[in-house]
Amino acid sequence: MDVNRGGGLGAPGRLPGYLFRPYRGDEDHLAMAAVRLGCAGRDEVDARSVVEGIPTAAEIAEASAELDNPSENQVLVEHNGDIVGYATIRWWQERDGTWLYLHRGYLLPDHRGAGIGSDMLSWAESRIRHLVQHHGTARTAVFGANAMASETDSTQLLLETGHRRVFSLVELELADLRSLPEYDGRLPAGVTVGAVDPTSYHAAWKTVVDSYAQAAFTEKWTFERFLATAVPTCWRAAWHEDQLAGVALCSLRRHDPTVGEVEELSVRAESRRLGLGRALLLDGLRSLREHGAESARLYTGTANPHRSYDLYESVGFRRQNEYVRYRKPIGI
Repeated sequence: MDVNRGGGLGAPGRLPGYLFRPYRGDEDHLAMAAVRLGCAGRDEVDARSVVEGIPTAAEIAEASAELDNPSENQVLVEHNGDIVGYATIRWWQERDGTWLYLHRGYLLPDHRGAGIGSDMLSWAESRIRHLVQHHGTARTAVFGANAMASETDSTQLLLETGHRRVFSLVELELADLRSLPEYDGRLPAGVTVGAVDPTSYHAAWKTVVDSYAQAAFTEKWTFERFLATAVPTCWRAAWHEDQLAGVALCSLRRHDPTVGEVEELSVRAESRRLGLGRALLLDGLRSLREHGAESARLYTGTANPHRSYDLYESVGFRRQNEYVRYRKPIGI
């Protein structure tokens, strides 16, 4: 494979000993995991994060397998034969029709500050421009990039190259599920809370999708994708008579089942301000605890119109890190 395809870089050319090369599959996963671990201290990475933690080689293999043409859309940086960084490209269409082309790079701290990170970014942008032309998405395509607030090096590079912050996510942790507050069990008349059975999966998906109807920067989420990743063991739902009024989609982390995640907490507009969100959240957290979780994580937008942040803090969640999302026009 020619890394220069689409105008990308074959080698950075700024310092001797550095080489950009394509991803080669299984032989690279351990070294890529070592890069992520090597970045963790400088970037203050939260190892238990459900947004972006420190992945194992097996998790990197899974993520790479999900890429479209990983050998063309993932590049590794070698220095004197050792892998010291890598960059990945993925893309999707958002609800408003925008095509987001996301690039994400990781470079060991000892190799920063010499222009290698800038060359990785240049490779990614060049490759994305090629993809946009090939896909025919130029009218609605934008560059996307992610960085934790604690990643000062990446943040500086993105801002210097014209990316702008468009929104951020905050991750919260409930460190000890044994400390859950008690719930008095009182619900409005006609409301019940219980497990989600297969006949309610479509209604559960629709409740979540509808909750994002007015939200910007959200990816399209089909019912088929929902079913493909469904692990309903700890899902909880609230019904008002025979209508589904809200859901808490909770799950155990596959690679660390001592950590639970509240993936979605959604209450239909007509059923809000009745205490259903709190009831669902506590019921879901209790279910996680009963299935072996010791702590729980979730993330939410910092500009949340429904003040869910207050709800999460009220049951014991505390802020961990902020994950900033950037955009930049492609300008083809």
